[in-house]
Amino acid sequence: MGKKDASATRLPVDQYRKQIGKQDYKKTKSVLKATRLKAEAKKNSSGFRDAFLVVAAILLFVLCVYAFFYLNLSTEIDLDVDLD
Repeated sequence: MGKKDASATRLPVDQYRKQIGKQDYKKTKSVLKATRLKAEAKKNSSGFRDAFLVVAAILLFVLCVYAFFYLNLSTEIDLDVDLD
C-alpha cells in the first residue's frame, strides 16, 4: 500500500478537524484573540464559581436540617406541664 492509498483512508474525525482548522484560518487575528481570551477567562473564573456553589449547597443542607428540627420540636405538645 503506497503513501497515496494510505492518505485516502482517513478517519472522519481527522477530516472534520482539518475542515475546522481551515475555517479558523479564515477568521481574522482579532477574532481569534478575542475567542482565546474569552475561553481563558471562563476557565480561570470557574474555580470561584465552583467554590461558591459548594458553600451554597452546604448552607442549604444545614438550613434544611435546621428547618426539619425546628418544625418537629415546635409542634410537640409539652406533656410535663401540669394544668392545676
